[in-house]
Amino acid sequence: MVFPCERAVWYNLPQIRADIAVGLVKSGMTQSQAAKKLGVTPAAVSQYMNKKRGQQAVKSKSYKEEIAVAVERIAEGANARELQSLVCKCCQIITAETTGESSLCEDKTSKEQDSDG
Repeated sequence: MVFPCERAVWYNLPQIRADIAVGLVKSGMTQSQAAKKLGVTPAAVSQYMNKKRGQQAVKSKSYKEEIAVAVERIAEGANARELQSLVCKCCQIITAETTGESSLCEDKTSKEQDSDG
């Protein structure tokens, strides 16, 4: 049995990280700058760019749109809480599309942000 979090760690998060890294570099950042923003090495970003790391699955329009939002916010300096929320949204989309089920985890950061204001 594969637990939902295992699937996220092994498949969803590497894909999300790869897609965000590629988006950051395409938006004008160097690989080193993108690596620093994502907390990975420049070599990892290079592997993402060359499709040697991160699942390269077909991506839906809604997933691509959410990645674009994440790239924009990260480039603008999103804080850790916002980054967590952005990644959770992307992960929930992938989970729904690959398993046909809704994610078992909730994006609690969005709910917390809503209640803060």
